[in-house]
Amino acid sequence: MAYRDGIDQPWGTRTPYGPGEPWPVRVDSHLANGLTAADVDRWVRTAAVLHSNGDGLDLAVKDGSIVGVRGRADDRVNRGRLDPKDLFGWQANASPDRLTTPLIRRDGELVEASWDEAMALVVKHSKDLLDAQGPSALGFYTSGQLFAEEYYTLATIAHAGIGTNHLDGNTRLCTATAAAALKESFGCDGQPGSYSDIDHADVIALFGHNVAETQSVLWARMLDRLAGPNPPAILCVDPRDTPVARAATVHLAPLPGTNLALMNGLLHEVIAHDRVDHDYVDRHTVGFAELEKLVAGFPPDRVAGICGLEPREITEAAELLGSAERLLCTVLQGFYQSHQAGAASVQVNNLVLLRGMLGKPGAGVLQMNGQPTAENTRECGADGDLTGFRNWANDAHVAELAELWNVEQSEIPHYGPPTHLMQMLRYAENGTLRFLWVSATNPAVSLPELRRIRSILTQERLFLVVQDAFRTETAELADVVLPAAIWGEKIGTFTNADRTVHLSEKAVEPPGQARSDLDILLDYARRMNFRDKDGAPLPQWHDAESAFEAWKRASAGRPCDYTGLSYAKLRAVSGIQWPCNEENPDGTERLYADGKFFAQPEYCESYGRDLVTGAPMEPTEYQALNPDGKAMIKAAEYLPPHEPPGAEYPFALITGRTVYHFHTRTKTARAPQLQAAAPESWVEVSDVDAKRLDLHEGDWAAITTPRGEVRARVRVGGIRQGVLFIPFHYGYFDTDDPSGRRGDRAANELTPTDWDPVSKQPLFKTAAAAIRRADPGPGSAEPAPGGDTRVAENLETGAAR
Repeated sequence: MAYRDGIDQPWGTRTPYGPGEPWPVRVDSHLANGLTAADVDRWVRTAAVLHSNGDGLDLAVKDGSIVGVRGRADDRVNRGRLDPKDLFGWQANASPDRLTTPLIRRDGELVEASWDEAMALVVKHSKDLLDAQGPSALGFYTSGQLFAEEYYTLATIAHAGIGTNHLDGNTRLCTATAAAALKESFGCDGQPGSYSDIDHADVIALFGHNVAETQSVLWARMLDRLAGPNPPAILCVDPRDTPVARAATVHLAPLPGTNLALMNGLLHEVIAHDRVDHDYVDRHTVGFAELEKLVAGFPPDRVAGICGLEPREITEAAELLGSAERLLCTVLQGFYQSHQAGAASVQVNNLVLLRGMLGKPGAGVLQMNGQPTAENTRECGADGDLTGFRNWANDAHVAELAELWNVEQSEIPHYGPPTHLMQMLRYAENGTLRFLWVSATNPAVSLPELRRIRSILTQERLFLVVQDAFRTETAELADVVLPAAIWGEKIGTFTNADRTVHLSEKAVEPPGQARSDLDILLDYARRMNFRDKDGAPLPQWHDAESAFEAWKRASAGRPCDYTGLSYAKLRAVSGIQWPCNEENPDGTERLYADGKFFAQPEYCESYGRDLVTGAPMEPTEYQALNPDGKAMIKAAEYLPPHEPPGAEYPFALITGRTVYHFHTRTKTARAPQLQAAAPESWVEVSDVDAKRLDLHEGDWAAITTPRGEVRARVRVGGIRQGVLFIPFHYGYFDTDDPSGRRGDRAANELTPTDWDPVSKQPLFKTAAAAIRRADPGPGSAEPAPGGDTRVAENLETGAAR
């Protein structure tokens, strides 16, 4: 085991390897208080929960407490390596401010209560609203960090028990566009590629994907290829000067909100220079002629003017993409959180289809996730989809669910797609949604236009239930708070961004009266007396393993088929990719290797949408477009951002992540090493803009948009001119001083209430903003150390400099 500095060396030392060779093993570990491996009582199998990579690891347990972690050398995802958040984030489990008893609001204050008192309130409000208004009065908003067993239980309760259509996850903020883009191109969700494609690719193109900070172990894999013989070329599309950009062969830094124009320009060049695999396109796709016609209007000169680039940059990038023999493309939030997110992400799929780069080692596309179990949210139907990648507009699919749950088909709402979060909030705002159950997420920091969110969540007519491990900013607004067990304190399965399923075992007991999310949901179902049509309890399962077996039955015959998996099998093998079934007993590394897609009209998950308006396609239209179930090449015209920079707000504001924190820092701020590495928010400003505005490194600045103002320390450089960046992790609470509140640092005070028409993902990257020098606000802390995004790695030695 290698004990390493996960802060100054977030990607560790290099283990170089060449194309087609296996990625060498390097086992990372960290133990508390000078302990050694000999001091550990037992090691417990799990995987990473603070990013989407899915790193396999073991928890060290001593005297009934978690005392450290080590990577698993045999894991297909990480070969023993760990992310900085893996190394240190486990300490949050033992944080002294864990919720250990239910809370209820009494006389305006949250006070301790028994489980019976708390659940009685939840059940009473549920039943009263069902009687008075019906199922549409109730909604559920969940996470991307629970387990598959819990998501499937929640989906069953919401859709079959209550009969509400209002169910979504905070995956709406990070991975909704991934799902939407895959459905538009392939008829169904499910990542075509595999992380192992990095081992074979000769060109890796990252579109809005700062992999160095969002999936640092995956970046370590890329760095090891770069340090070995015959390294791949890297294309980075990002307006910031990230570690990925600094390692890239070609770095494109387009203006925010212009991704679709850029992709149309790249496709124009690929087609104009006949880099198309015409045989593949003719045999396996529909729609090429329409795309060819549209992108003809996007030559490099025009695209350069829209994107703020030089024409030669576009032609260089297109040459790299067009000449690749094994092209791997990845996509993440830089594309997903914009006004034409779905359309831009579909064009990346188009690029892969035009080049015939699917289903073979080193060639594919990964529409990435932002959370560790985002894939499960989508598969299980807890995020605005139907269970098992079923199609809400296909009555036969709804009938399958009704048979699985043993309820009448009419009881499962399918008059329209499950309600996405932003629409649910509008329903709450106008008073038609009166009950909202939030589990394992913190919308009072993570959602756009926070002033509006606070006004909605604090309405007296909205009954707010929050299920969490800590008193988050959202929990403080709740009517009932339910203490939840977290990772390491319960058992379940979760699936990463390349379809790898891991089992997470229970290592320790949860604190106090905290219960697993599964136990809480099942308790609610029993107290509500949900029954199937034979009078049996609904859901029909009673614990994690029986829930997993039920989920397997729900997945049978669908693209995400788990029927070949079991807890026993997942204890024996460290990570298995679905589909895993009788035909694929060891899992499936890549989808669509045979050129066949999950797109047949009777089988597909979605009939698709118009990429510009978001209008859903009718089943008859889909049948006419794609009767044989081929991959679909879809074109879209570029439209400017809804809120472009102007005289009053001359900058484009984007938000994002840092390698040391996850989401709203609920866990990572409680890990001393991670909190010390990035204790405070900041704003990145280009050198040119800083000089023009007389802003210097470390100055306090006020950043404003039409919605509000925040204050942050200035970091000069690392971003293109005309763009500002603020990390979104920082909310009102400061774990270093729990009594202090900071109302001037949450990036989402500034972001707009607006979303992509296709995926319904909010726009966190196209706000117009202004910046000026300012005095520090009350209680303002010192900035993060100069590490953070400034960490630069020597690609040969792995040393930080």
